[in-house]
Amino acid sequence: MKFIAEVNIMPLKEILDPQGKAVTGSMKNLGLPEIQNVRVGKHITLELEADNETIAHQKVDVACRKLLANLIMESYEFKLTSA
Repeated sequence: MKFIAEVNIMPLKEILDPQGKAVTGSMKNLGLPEIQNVRVGKHITLELEADNETIAHQKVDVACRKLLANLIMESYEFKLTSA
C-alpha cells in the first residue's frame, strides 16, 4: 500500500526561535501588532510503501527521530493517510 505522511517539525517551546522572533517583529512593521509569539518550523511530505498503516507509522517515526528532527531542539508530529 502507498501512504503519504505530512510531518510538522517545530522548535521546542523552551528553545529560542530567532526566525520566529524576526517574523514577530516584522508583523509589527506591517501594522499587525496583534500577531505575537510566532514560531517557525518545517513541513515535510513523504510518500512511502508499506504493507499496512502500522508499519508505515513505524517507518515515518524512525525517519523523524533519526533524520528529519533534531530531538534536542525540536519536536515532531505527523499525519498518515493512504494514497
